[in-house]
Amino acid sequence: MPPFAPTFDQLPASIPIFPLTGVLLLPRARLPLNIFEPRYLAMVQDSLGSDRLIGMIQPMEPGAEGDGGVEPPLAGIGCCGRLTAFAETDDGRYLITLTGLCRFRIQQEVSTMRGYRRVVADWSPFAGDYAVPANGGFDRVGLLAGLRPYFTRRDLTVNWQALESAPDEQLISSLAMLCPFTPAEKQALLEAPDFAARASMLLALVQMAVHESVDGDTARH
Repeated sequence: MPPFAPTFDQLPASIPIFPLTGVLLLPRARLPLNIFEPRYLAMVQDSLGSDRLIGMIQPMEPGAEGDGGVEPPLAGIGCCGRLTAFAETDDGRYLITLTGLCRFRIQQEVSTMRGYRRVVADWSPFAGDYAVPANGGFDRVGLLAGLRPYFTRRDLTVNWQALESAPDEQLISSLAMLCPFTPAEKQALLEAPDFAARASMLLALVQMAVHESVDGDTARH
């Protein structure tokens, strides 16, 4: 975990949350964010003045982030990160980086005075997020082989040297966060019970996408 991060037993009872469709944060991974809405500027300010923890979570309905009025329902599980980098821009935005700590389950939502949302977090199912998984336990060769047609068909440029040299957890987390999976698929990756299950699910998603693309090309001929 990053320096200054709380231990599992030190995680707070409640955290501010940033609902964002299609955005995934996983333990030990880094997520850059561009903050410009007034209520989320306030959230960052408050976070900097306290424990620097912010929870990332998806709305139940894609794209329904809310506007501070009637708030849309949220997915049941998100991931909390610690604010580990911060910069201000000349046009009034914050550029921040969250480093993932631990997933949480929403127990209830609590009211706040500054517009952003806050929840009581149940951390108990996810104590294992603090343990760094060992390398291995999934078909790394098969995954890397499947990624080449996957990225080619989506016209995505990839640093293959960085991918091939990345440790297993960094590889899986980076792909889960950056690949253009659907919001539902990203939520399923988040909720995978452990690293091995997440790696297997990601491999299956990549293989399925490649097969569907090949089948589509065949049908058009």
